[in-house]
Amino acid sequence: MMKIQQKRQGKKVLRYNEINERRCYKYMNNQMIMYIMGGSVFLLIAIIIAYVIISKALNKGERKYIKELRQGTKAETFSLEILYQKLYMIYLKVPGIKRYLVKLRRRLEIINIQDEYQTRRQASSILTKALVVIVPLTLVIIMMARTNFLILSILLIFEIFMIETIMDGMVSKVDNKLLKQQIEFFSEIRHAYHEYNMVEEAIYQVSQNDELEVSRQGERIYEILISDDPEEELEKYYDIAPNSYLKEFAGVSYLTREFGDRKTESGASLYLKNLNNITEEMQIEILKRDKLDYVFQSLSVIAILPILFVETLKNWAIANFSFTSSFYNGKVGLIMQIAIVALTFICYLLIRKVKDTSSKNNVKDSQNPWQERLYRIPPIKKFVNLFLPKKGTKEYKKLSDLLKDAASKDKMEWIYVTKISLTILIFIVSIFLMYRVHLVAIDYVYTSPTTDYDLISMSAKQEREAMELTEQDNVFLDMFRGKTNTTKKQIELKVKYSKYYEDATDEEIQVAVDRIYTKLQTINSEYIQWFEVLLALVFSTIGYMIPTWMLYFQKILRQLEMEDEVMQYQTIILMLMKIERVNVEMILEWIERYANIFKEPISKCVNNYESGAWEALETLKNDISYPQLITIVESLQAAVEKIPIREAFDELDTEREYYQEKRKAANEKLISKKGMIGKAIGFAPMVVLFVGYLIVPLVGIGLMSMTSSFSTMSSMM
Repeated sequence: MMKIQQKRQGKKVLRYNEINERRCYKYMNNQMIMYIMGGSVFLLIAIIIAYVIISKALNKGERKYIKELRQGTKAETFSLEILYQKLYMIYLKVPGIKRYLVKLRRRLEIINIQDEYQTRRQASSILTKALVVIVPLTLVIIMMARTNFLILSILLIFEIFMIETIMDGMVSKVDNKLLKQQIEFFSEIRHAYHEYNMVEEAIYQVSQNDELEVSRQGERIYEILISDDPEEELEKYYDIAPNSYLKEFAGVSYLTREFGDRKTESGASLYLKNLNNITEEMQIEILKRDKLDYVFQSLSVIAILPILFVETLKNWAIANFSFTSSFYNGKVGLIMQIAIVALTFICYLLIRKVKDTSSKNNVKDSQNPWQERLYRIPPIKKFVNLFLPKKGTKEYKKLSDLLKDAASKDKMEWIYVTKISLTILIFIVSIFLMYRVHLVAIDYVYTSPTTDYDLISMSAKQEREAMELTEQDNVFLDMFRGKTNTTKKQIELKVKYSKYYEDATDEEIQVAVDRIYTKLQTINSEYIQWFEVLLALVFSTIGYMIPTWMLYFQKILRQLEMEDEVMQYQTIILMLMKIERVNVEMILEWIERYANIFKEPISKCVNNYESGAWEALETLKNDISYPQLITIVESLQAAVEKIPIREAFDELDTEREYYQEKRKAANEKLISKKGMIGKAIGFAPMVVLFVGYLIVPLVGIGLMSMTSSFSTMSSMM
């Protein structure tokens, strides 16, 4: 017992000691915390005092100076500039939108040379405005076509192309704005050149306006002229210049600085006269673009509008003419809807092609398109090469010539990748749409009120009774659906002993059997048949030919613009022919730089020039068929061996006014032809919508209903 008590007392002592230790430790911890807190408060007070002292000292010196500099530069409570910069960073993080932002940036970087702030602001601004249009339009489309999932999906996909068009239009406005700024810029250059009589100084003084896009181009050209190797820097600038007129200005400025200015016969400066020629070219181009914008400003909208109102028109027709529900809710109506959407899509793309002016330098948004990325995959490359025509064959030469005539930048491999991709895509989409059409036809049998055509709308009671009859028929349809060998006798047995026809007469049973049998035949026949697969193959073949047809269409448009491009060549020759040390090879190099339609044969001539000037020009003459360009080549041949360049092209100077008037008339003719083509294409979807989708069904079904009604009345009499 004593040992047990001693053990208990020992344990109590240990516990007491542990408790005392914990209390001491806790007390020490509390003291430590108090010391730390006190030290922190003291340190904070010391920092605040030091800050106040230092602030007072700085306010008297540098800080006050900096504050004065910043005063007036702070943005207001709301600033669009800052908003666009923030939106730019947000758009970069959104995967789908980032793609469009990068494409915009590529195009705007050319205009805003080395101005990151301006490039971001413009890219963000354009994308924001495009989204402001597209987002409400998406909501409208969803509201109008929410009952038709297929059409809704097609319309939403179609919006992807609309975003591209809206952005292209806004970038074109920036490009046109730059072109108009250049006219004022060149006018100021004339005055500055009179004052300084030095090309680079005149350009530098006029380029000091930082608010204009053209000022950045002027600064870049000034840097080129004063660089150690201006010729090499000039070649680099030619690749990134926003338009051909800045190229001409940079080139003429370089030649004038390099070889000096000279006086013309009238005593005027040759440099200023060339500047005037470039200005006249720009004025003609601005007028041309403005007129094209005016002609086409509403055609794209007119082409798109029909697909926005397909569902609205359908609902209106059914609400006011109930006898048309069989057409609009059936597979024929769905086929018409798909046809209208496809036609709208095609017309929309064609209008973009027609409006496009190939006289501008068409810079590719990407040097690595999706066709190239696909073609690099080894299995796909082997498969595509099976369809590529072999070099030296008639087919290869034909397509190669077509690409040249269409002024297309695409490679032959890209064309065939597009062809094969379209073929596969159209076949899959065609099969899917046919399957969807069959489902719609089956769904119509199951859901439409069972009644005959009637010119008078059904009352609510009649519609309810018709739907009850449909639901009764659906019970028997479910019994025999998929059984293609079902006979009327089998249906009659099920109908006769069903609860729906317990008290029905033999005549009523027979009418019900005939009706159910007809519906069953329709349902069992709604599946993809062999001729529909054949039709899908026909559509795929058409898809395979579409890229080639688009090249032919582009070729026709380029032929309309040949005269305009050749007249640009004449202006270039007119500027160069009076400059000292200019030869035929230099003229060809300049023409090649601005060529678009005739780019390929002229490049070939430049490459072969050193091996024989006359022979190279003769080959060029054989490669082209346009008479006015052949005349220029013959004059160049004369300048190679017989007479000076100035004498070979003397008529260009003497008949300058005539050529200017002729070019204006040619532009008027071009705009008129493009306008006619554009209007025919733009109004096609609208005509098909109202005539093919509204008027013809109303008249056709109405006449059929009247004929049926008269036949019924005649039989009753």
